[in-house]
Amino acid sequence: MSESVSFWTRLATLQVGFMTWRRGVLVGTDQAGNRYFRDRKRRPGKPERRWVLFNGEPEATKIPPEWYGWIHHTYDEPLALDSVYHKPWQKAHQPNLSGTRAAYRPPGHPLAGGQRDRATGDYQAWTPPR
Repeated sequence: MSESVSFWTRLATLQVGFMTWRRGVLVGTDQAGNRYFRDRKRRPGKPERRWVLFNGEPEATKIPPEWYGWIHHTYDEPLALDSVYHKPWQKAHQPNLSGTRAAYRPPGHPLAGGQRDRATGDYQAWTPPR
């Protein structure tokens, strides 16, 4: 871990690692290398505990749809990649890229050059009545 990581973050990481080692049962891994676990013990009358250990930076949008439904108790088992819900025309899952270098920047954005095409003249700005 880098030096900028706080003591409390390191402690939380150790606690989750220990809890996963003691009580976790590996359910599966996604294409990004995130590992998904369920609790070995069932608590009567309560939903099963499920969690994910992220590969790299923890970011909730890294969870692909087939695992999102499982971790939020929508499905009892994660969807298989060959399930009828996966279509050949679907794009591969991408986490939220906002705040990264790969974020979308429309023409005219200062970080995309700051230049955009001139208006074509078919737009008329609205002016409120006086």
